[in-house]
Amino acid sequence: MNKLIIGLPSKGRLQRDTSDFFARSGLNIQKCGGARGYKGMITGIETVEIFFLSASEIARDLMAGSLHLGVTGLDLVQETAGQSTGCFVFVAPLGFGYANVVVAVPGFWIDVDCMADIDDVASAFYARHRKRMRVATKYIHLARNFFAAHGIMDYRLVESHGATEGGPASDAAELIVDISTTGTTLEANGLKTLEDGLILRSQAYLVASCSADWGKQVRSALATILGRISAETAARDLREVSFRFMEGRDALVKETIQRFGCTLPFGGGRDITVLHCPEQNVYALVAMLRESFESGTIRIARLDKIFAKDDLLFREMAQRMGWSDLYPESGL
Repeated sequence: MNKLIIGLPSKGRLQRDTSDFFARSGLNIQKCGGARGYKGMITGIETVEIFFLSASEIARDLMAGSLHLGVTGLDLVQETAGQSTGCFVFVAPLGFGYANVVVAVPGFWIDVDCMADIDDVASAFYARHRKRMRVATKYIHLARNFFAAHGIMDYRLVESHGATEGGPASDAAELIVDISTTGTTLEANGLKTLEDGLILRSQAYLVASCSADWGKQVRSALATILGRISAETAARDLREVSFRFMEGRDALVKETIQRFGCTLPFGGGRDITVLHCPEQNVYALVAMLRESFESGTIRIARLDKIFAKDDLLFREMAQRMGWSDLYPESGL
């Protein structure tokens, strides 16, 4: 296999967000065979082949090794892996596709607010009906592990193949484990989430398969892809802060690094000081700078890309994959 095979979502919001992210990273995706085609390519990179699949298929194919890389939800990867999380390398979170896997019960269960209450309900249900309470879900492994962690045994998992949130209303189950973004759908079906019923905070991830064939040409294509994605993700949450040189600048810069996590990407400089600051700390940094000198303009700019000499995403993945021929100094 001489091409890097990437699985991308084929439809919905996840497909649109993934396409936008790749475009921002300088990776323009083209479909082959028209809008309904299931194969594609990245403009200018002939050693990459794209397959458009459902998010669940991507997780399964990564585990099987028929894809090198894929974009899918953390929830689907962990559910597919079960106990075998070593099948995957989580390359990078992508900042979209946020959702939670939660335990939800009927809203009229007014005395049930936490997992300890579920344990009580399960015991009472079994005593009354001589059968175990049913939990409808698509997340069999995640649900089983979560319930076991809370010491709950008197229940039965019912695999859901449709709209899980309708399980209690249709008498297919007593409660559910499902994915939720805003909680609106759960509420519309008369359900509520438990106070400690959060199983997993999920988002879209770029994931690599440990089972795939990573030949030299494939790894070269990977370096190209990850180099561009690294430049996008590195710039995503940073802002460039620049101001003119002033007396005592070195001490001030040291303080910004310690207090706000800033970096000095271009060294000292003679006139203009340039910092890269995490976005959430920008206003606190500006307040400190304005107190530190009486006049002058502070300029804040968004960063489009930050290319590093040594691509951190590729280095981390190479070390986790054990590619010691690329980074022999790692001791792998």
